[in-house]
Amino acid sequence: MSGVVLTDATQDGPPALSIVVPVYRSADCLAALAAAVAAALGPAGWAYELILINDGSPDETWPVIERLCREDPRVVGIDLRRNFGQDNAILTGLRAARGRLAAVMDDDLQHDPADLPALLARLEQPGPDGVPPDVVYADFRVKRQPAWKNLGSWFNGKVAEYVLDKPRGVYLSPYKVLRREVGELICRYDGPDPYVDGLLYQVTGRFARLPVEHHRRYAGRSNYNFLRSVAVWARLATGFSVRPLRLVTWCGLAMGALGGLLAAAVVAYRLAYPERFLAAVAGWASLMVGLLVIGGVEMVFLGVMGEYVGRMHTAVAGKKPQATVRAVIRGGGG
Repeated sequence: MSGVVLTDATQDGPPALSIVVPVYRSADCLAALAAAVAAALGPAGWAYELILINDGSPDETWPVIERLCREDPRVVGIDLRRNFGQDNAILTGLRAARGRLAAVMDDDLQHDPADLPALLARLEQPGPDGVPPDVVYADFRVKRQPAWKNLGSWFNGKVAEYVLDKPRGVYLSPYKVLRREVGELICRYDGPDPYVDGLLYQVTGRFARLPVEHHRRYAGRSNYNFLRSVAVWARLATGFSVRPLRLVTWCGLAMGALGGLLAAAVVAYRLAYPERFLAAVAGWASLMVGLLVIGGVEMVFLGVMGEYVGRMHTAVAGKKPQATVRAVIRGGGG
C-alpha cells in the first residue's frame, strides 16, 4: 500500500482510517461487526476508529454500542435523536471522523471487513491517468438480496449515468473507501436530503472499483423496502441536476410540436373532406385543434416553470437540519 502510512493502534494521535457505519435495528450484528473489523485490520497494523451512528433505532442498538465503546477504545458511538435516514447518518459520521482515510459500509456484515485492506490498497494504485483514485467502490458481482433490489440497483445506475454522468463501468456501491479531503468536501453540503454518491460525483471524477463478494446478512432482515428504495431514487434523480426538468421541457416541446402537426392535419382533413363532417359533429375539428395546441403549450410552460422551481428549491434546501445528535461516546467511555 504505497503512500499509506500505517499507525500502530497503541500510539496516540488520530487514526489512519475511520470506518463509518450507519446503524438501524442491528443490535444482534454489532458485536460480530466490531470483531470482524478488528480481525481484518489488527494484524495489518492499521490504527482505526469504528464509528457507529445509531439512526434512531427502536431496539437495543444504542445500549450495545455503549457496551462496545466501553470494551474497545477504537469504537465511537453517535446517537441521533430520531431516524434521519442512511445518508444523513453517513454524513454525520464523516464529520466526526478523524482518519486520513474513510470507509463507509453497512452494519449487517453483507459488506465483509476482510475486504478493507484490498480496497485501501486499490486507493493507492494509479489510474489510467497516472493519478490514484479518490474513491474506490466495492463491486459486488453477485448480490445476496431480492431480485427487485437488483433491478432497482440497475435502474439507479442508469439514472446516475444520465443525471451524474456516471461512467457505465462504475457501480454505486454502499461499500466504499475515500480520502479524507473528499469526505470533507461532501460534508459541506447542508441540504436536508443528501445522497452521498451524488455528492461524491459533484466533487471528484476519480473513481475505481474492486470486485468483492456480497455476503448474506448476519442477523435479522433488511430495513429497506420498496418505498425507501423509491425515495433514494428520487433524491438521485432530482437532487443533483436539472436534467430531469429539462427532459420535461423537451417532452413539452415535442408534445407542442406534435399538437401543432395534428392540429394542421385536422384542419387539412376538414377542408379536404367537408362532406364527412355532419351537423351532428359540428365544432369537433376546432375543439381538437384547441385541445392539442393548448395542451402542448401547457407542457412547455410547465417545463420552464419546473426549471425555476428546481433552482429555488436548491437555494433554500438547507433550512431543514440533516441530523441532530443526542450523544457521542468515544472508546473507553470518553
